[in-house]
Amino acid sequence: MPSVGRRTCLSVALAAGILLGATAPVFASVAPNVVRPDDRRLAYEGHWSRSAGAAVTVNSGSRLRFRFTGGSAHALFDIASITVPAQIYVSVDGGPKQLRAVDQSDVEITADGRGVHIVEISVKDVFSRVNRWTPPLETGVALTGLRLERGGHLLPQLRAPKSTVAFYGDSITQGVMALCEANTSDCADGTVAYPTLVADALHASLTQVGFGRQGVLQTGNGGVPAAGDAYGWNYAGSPADPDRNADVIVVNQGTNDTAFGADAFRPAYRAYLEQLRAAAPHARILALRPFNGAHADDIAAVVGELAGTDTGIEFVDTTDWLSAADGDFNGTVHPSAQGHRKVADRLIALLAKEQH
Repeated sequence: MPSVGRRTCLSVALAAGILLGATAPVFASVAPNVVRPDDRRLAYEGHWSRSAGAAVTVNSGSRLRFRFTGGSAHALFDIASITVPAQIYVSVDGGPKQLRAVDQSDVEITADGRGVHIVEISVKDVFSRVNRWTPPLETGVALTGLRLERGGHLLPQLRAPKSTVAFYGDSITQGVMALCEANTSDCADGTVAYPTLVADALHASLTQVGFGRQGVLQTGNGGVPAAGDAYGWNYAGSPADPDRNADVIVVNQGTNDTAFGADAFRPAYRAYLEQLRAAAPHARILALRPFNGAHADDIAAVVGELAGTDTGIEFVDTTDWLSAADGDFNGTVHPSAQGHRKVADRLIALLAKEQH
């Protein structure tokens, strides 16, 4: 008969394998120093499903932080159904970000010395053009646990951020083509996109949800539904943590809805804003004019209609925030890292002004 500890580890691994649709379970280490992905000492930001078996995100910009003692830790992943590995950054003690592809089930994280260390894992990119919505997922990050070296310990977080900001949008919010002009994971980077930059400047907890090709009417790549149908879900069948405590929600939708006229777009956009308000009754909601101007008049009109009963929803006119001539875009609609920095600076100033 297997020991109780071994049975626990087997059940954790089995749950992860079922989640991603593995044909056979991927077994985590049976060592007693394996930390389950739903351990309360792990600090997740963004949309993650969390269970004893796996913590899964399909969103660029999602993050995980943890503190541990010892010289190294191992992040364990389920990659059974993955065809296009996600890319992550790993930073130890505030040091340089190390780029890793999640193409192996065990990623070692080394630290300098054997004292207390802080690790941040941030999701650089989850490729938008393969299935990342309906399990078994072809891309995404599925953490099945941490393995600490003998004598190492996971420690509680020091403090939680005082505020929360959430960003919902399309490939621009995701950070697609932020680094170069190809629509690949190498050129995409959610951590240099404006949502991450704004949250870090405000010392806020971040929810960054961007799906390529998505609009309020247009469905997204990778099997993702339109914005209203995707809202409230991590991916199909996995409810997301609610936004009821969000302080600010930033919406950047409309760029991909150019095939639809105002008669169809306006009621859909209004329904989406009302959906956000119902979920986050106290949040300040910023409705951005898409950077290419798509449906700008429609968005302004919808916000104007709602202003009579909801002064917490605001239209943000982004006209002239970015310039193609100045190198603010890679391609026609996707901001470069420089462009994202400019957008972030505008939003930071806007939010900081209102806080004083």
